Amino acid sequence: MAQQANIGELLSMLDSPLLSVRDDVTTVFKENLNSDRGPMLVNTLVDYYLETNSQPVLHILTTLQEPHDKHLLDKMNEYVGKAASRLSALLLLGHVVRLQPSWKHKLSQAPLLPSLLKCLKMDTDVIVLTTGVLVLITMLPMIPQSGKQHLHDFFDIFGRLSSWCLKKPGHVTEVYLVHLHASVYALFHRLYGMYPCNFVSFLRSHYSMKENLETFEEVVKPMMEHVRIHPELVTGSKDHELDPRRWKRLETHDVVIECAKISLDPTEASYEDGYSVSHQISARFPHRSADVSASSYVDTQNSYGNATSTPYSTCRLTLNTPGQLPQTLSSPSTRLLAEPPQVRCELVCLLSSLLAGYSLEPICSLWDDHSSNFSWKCPT
Repeated sequence: MAQQANIGELLSMLDSPLLSVRDDVTTVFKENLNSDRGPMLVNTLVDYYLETNSQPVLHILTTLQEPHDKHLLDKMNEYVGKAASRLSALLLLGHVVRLQPSWKHKLSQAPLLPSLLKCLKMDTDVIVLTTGVLVLITMLPMIPQSGKQHLHDFFDIFGRLSSWCLKKPGHVTEVYLVHLHASVYALFHRLYGMYPCNFVSFLRSHYSMKENLETFEEVVKPMMEHVRIHPELVTGSKDHELDPRRWKRLETHDVVIECAKISLDPTEASYEDGYSVSHQISARFPHRSADVSASSYVDTQNSYGNATSTPYSTCRLTLNTPGQLPQTLSSPSTRLLAEPPQVRCELVCLLSSLLAGYSLEPICSLWDDHSSNFSWKCPT
């Protein structure tokens, strides 16, 4: 009991306004983690982070090393299994995987991966689904060999969520459907880039069914018109692209670049073409600027630059001419009350980083509530 009280006191000190105090307490925690190989301290840190969103605790969790990686993955898996904590746990997972920890290869064997896939196949919360898809897109280049075991799950998720973009079940707020659609588009690029023979076979089989034809015409076909013919469709095979030996020579960034090479969309091909984040986001999401200056971004590999505050407006999803991807049409600004500002901001920035072609970039965490509008800022 005395030890728990001591841990609680140290946790509160982690959020001290004094940098020296935070640094000292962080050092104490890291020393304890190095000497104690049990799960108790990691479990406590995860509990505290999900309750408080403490950034110093997040820093500790995202820099954990073996054997605490298993404790962290098990604890996140526990929270993903509970509807009330699922979104927070997925956001934490996003923070962890974007840093590509040294133990990232273990993600393919962790119980957390099947839990994530089950969530994406069964959950009905569009915010959870969008966040989960973004996390999965980021994880796939780290664990490409997982396709051998989970390929049909990946494809089922794509099929399910692509139909969501058209059918809009449960009267989901349309701005969230825009985010989901963009996430599914990024998933399309990842699956086509990594497993083209198997993915095209799935598309042919799934969308030849009468009940799926409308989804294909309205959602999937425009995506297909924004990719090149994959060389593996000519020289490869379904078995070859699942062979673990295919992936041994490639690092995570190599897989991401290979996916970008087959894209005709400058947003997805930003690794190759050097497009700026501001160009990409404005092209995909042209918000009405009114009398507020447009947000500016600095395109870097590690962080976003400052962004001028702009109102966050409700958006409407439309399809334009054939071959053109969905655009957002701004409607009058309204306050989005369905989710806490922190969740909305993290989701937007998770989405932005994926559309920029990178692994998950540092997550924005500052929302300002100005009268009738939410505006958001990205720290340098």
